[in-house]
Amino acid sequence: MAENTEEKEIQLLSEEHSDFYKKLRRKIQRWLDENGVENKYAAYLLLAPDFFYLLVKLVQDERVPGKEKVKLLAVIGYFISPVDLMPELILGPIGFIDDVALAAFALNGMINRVESGIVHENWPGDGDVLEEIQNVIQKADEMIGSGLIKKIKKYLA
Repeated sequence: MAENTEEKEIQLLSEEHSDFYKKLRRKIQRWLDENGVENKYAAYLLLAPDFFYLLVKLVQDERVPGKEKVKLLAVIGYFISPVDLMPELILGPIGFIDDVALAAFALNGMINRVESGIVHENWPGDGDVLEEIQNVIQKADEMIGSGLIKKIKKYLA
């Protein structure tokens, strides 16, 4: 009986986050269309919904250890929270840059502790997820500054 309730909660969580994924993708794409795709961080901004979706799917994947799921849940909470280092309410979709960086650092850490095939199976985006994560990590200092990167790394510690 308890197992059935847990399955319902997970399905509800999945549906709720699926809606967030779709809304986030539309919001970012609309902003990019209105402001021109020339924004040098456009490709990184478009990773926000894909990273969010991946985080949710990994939390639901039984092969991911509980300790890793706790970290991933914290990043999901950061995505959803209106209060963060670069608030979307003030900056618009460009404010998702710190969310993308945080997700990349969390996913990179997790990949070193679980089979990478699990991450590939759950990746909704185009391209290689491991390359996307590395691209974000390499560009993170430029995108949000080394001060924020230190805060993000501390958040994950």
